Amino acid sequence: MKCMYCGCNESKVIDSRSADEDKAIRRRRECIRCGKRFTTYETVESSTVLVVKSNGMRQSFDKEKIKRGIIKSAEKRPIPMAKIDEVVDDITKTIYNSMEQEISTKEIGEMVMARLKVLDEVAYVRYASVYRSFKDISSFMAELQAMMDSKKGVNG
Repeated sequence: MKCMYCGCNESKVIDSRSADEDKAIRRRRECIRCGKRFTTYETVESSTVLVVKSNGMRQSFDKEKIKRGIIKSAEKRPIPMAKIDEVVDDITKTIYNSMEQEISTKEIGEMVMARLKVLDEVAYVRYASVYRSFKDISSFMAELQAMMDSKKGVNG
């Protein structure tokens, strides 16, 4: 870290502590050459991920939107909030770990459905009915039948 007083590139850390609600590290440093002290902050650089909607519009990724959708589909179901938070965090990590700058709403929806299918079948069907916007009862029944068939394959 370059000293702001003399420009020396060598300093030693005197003290480190958490700052900004654990989102940064505050370091107190001392210059090796001039002995003056200064403070630096270390933060995680977060990349912006844009969500591409079906109409082509783009907006910043917001994990709270995923959470609201899951909560709505899990309404009156025995799913603890901690499990919903786990699902949202898992999806968020997957998105940021992909290192892609854009992701489609379709990809996000598929991630949510895959996790809801394992977590709670009723919440999954509720989410899928909105996400896939079933046009009629036959398309809804086809989804239920596919679910039942895959369950038979596992249990049968």
